[in-house]
Amino acid sequence: MSSVPADQLSPEQKDELLCTYSALILHDDGAEIDAASMTNLIKAAGCTVEGYWPMLMAKMIKNVGMDALIKMGSGAGGGGGGGGGAAGGAAAGGGGGDAGGEAKEEKKVVEEEEEEDMDFDLFG
Repeated sequence: MSSVPADQLSPEQKDELLCTYSALILHDDGAEIDAASMTNLIKAAGCTVEGYWPMLMAKMIKNVGMDALIKMGSGAGGGGGGGGGAAGGAAAGGGGGDAGGEAKEEKKVVEEEEEEDMDFDLFG
């Protein structure tokens, strides 16, 4: 959404963005992140959202944790380039056995990270 001007967002995207910003503000301030606090902050900014958004976001934050959500980020971006370097090292010169072991270890770490991301349940 950051690549789209705010006036071009759909109403649902605006509501989600307002709730996200209110949760980040409350978290940064050390305040409790609940639906009422989010709604009050959104109203204080002169905005409105559909009533289910603050409750939905507050429940997600309570279940997953704000710090974990911040660490997850958007999920977009690179990260797939690490495996190519190990394979190239094995093909280029004498130490093929070592490079293969490193590649397997990196793959295991990536799989563990993906499993951690699966703990999120929007409706749970």
